[in-house]
Amino acid sequence: MPVFPFVPTMSLAVALLATPAAQAQDQGKDQAPARSAPVENVRYDYAQVLAVRPVYETIKTTQMEKVCERLGPDKPNPLSRVVNAVRDRLSTATPEQATDCRMQPVTKESRRVVAYDVDYMYRGNKFRTRMENDPGYRLRIRISIMPHPDD
Repeated sequence: MPVFPFVPTMSLAVALLATPAAQAQDQGKDQAPARSAPVENVRYDYAQVLAVRPVYETIKTTQMEKVCERLGPDKPNPLSRVVNAVRDRLSTATPEQATDCRMQPVTKESRRVVAYDVDYMYRGNKFRTRMENDPGYRLRIRISIMPHPDD
């Protein structure tokens, strides 16, 4: 069997496999070398808390409430006074006071703590932050040191 029929097929396969590799090498030459991200150095320490001030949120609510007022006695004439006095003595029930009741909107305010403004000192420098909780006398802080990237 002659070896020659395989030569064109083999050279064609090698040419097809070599083309993507050559393209990849050409792309690598055009691109700038990739920069690696600088590694961040992190440590934790404690800072002295100087002041803590609560931050309040005021909530206003309006609701309808029944408000009743006593109506004052009308000034009766002398004859009706006598009749009313006799009727009151004969009746054992307590006299009812006339009242005027109506629904009226009443606004109420309430306050709640939503955060804390914290002043603290670390290595002679003063800082301020807002936190969800009161940190107490000292505050754990995260210190991160990273070189500035060149522009």
